[in-house]
Amino acid sequence: MTNDPHPKNNGFLRAHRLRAAGAACALLAAALLTGCGQDSGSTSTASETSEAARAVPEATGSPSASASKSASPAQMTEDQKERKKLISATKVTYDKAMTTAEGAVKDSKLTKLELKGPGDDESASPSPSSTGSPSPSGSATPGAGPQWVADVVAKDGTKHIVRIDAVSGKVVKSSEDSDQDAEDKTKMVKRIAEAKQTPQQAAKTAMAKKKGTVTSIDLDENDKDALVWKVDVVTKDWNKTTFDIDADNGSVTHQETDRD
Repeated sequence: MTNDPHPKNNGFLRAHRLRAAGAACALLAAALLTGCGQDSGSTSTASETSEAARAVPEATGSPSASASKSASPAQMTEDQKERKKLISATKVTYDKAMTTAEGAVKDSKLTKLELKGPGDDESASPSPSSTGSPSPSGSATPGAGPQWVADVVAKDGTKHIVRIDAVSGKVVKSSEDSDQDAEDKTKMVKRIAEAKQTPQQAAKTAMAKKKGTVTSIDLDENDKDALVWKVDVVTKDWNKTTFDIDADNGSVTHQETDRD
């Protein structure tokens, strides 16, 4: 019998192909595993990136909210800031200032009262003829703090200017108005006689319309030449409303709010 070598060769080839196929499968499996690992990592990275992206707006949004609250005072006008500063520093109310001013000049009547800050008008320039003592608040110079500046008129019509420390309530300065002539004095006496309403009554009337702080009262004539008390009231929003109060019957004839 003759031996055929082909069966042996065929077997060898099949074994070689099987080993090659196995190696290929192993390589394919490794590639798949590697690919799966990369996908898993990508998903994790994407998730972390998404989380970070959500966290950034929250971090930047928080200071913005607090900044808007702290920026609120910055929205006030310069006049509103000045009113707030002046009123916050004042300890003496308008009615106490009225009583003090009229007490500084015998038998006088108040015709004007205004709250002023340091340096306004001549409040920082003491006169040699001044009466009264400097404020015991520690300031060596009159006008170093807020003041109530009052005009009071004596029986003969002579006007005196009285300055009162708005913190201590003491008279800082009292002097006679040297610019008056005989006609001016006669006019002042007539005005006081015609005013049936007191400045205290006019202030209360204005306060009944607007709750706030009275910062000015002035006996004057309006555009129709009617005698009125002009009263300024500053409300909690630091706006100022001016009222015209009829000096005869106490009615409100006009009011206007300054929002600047």
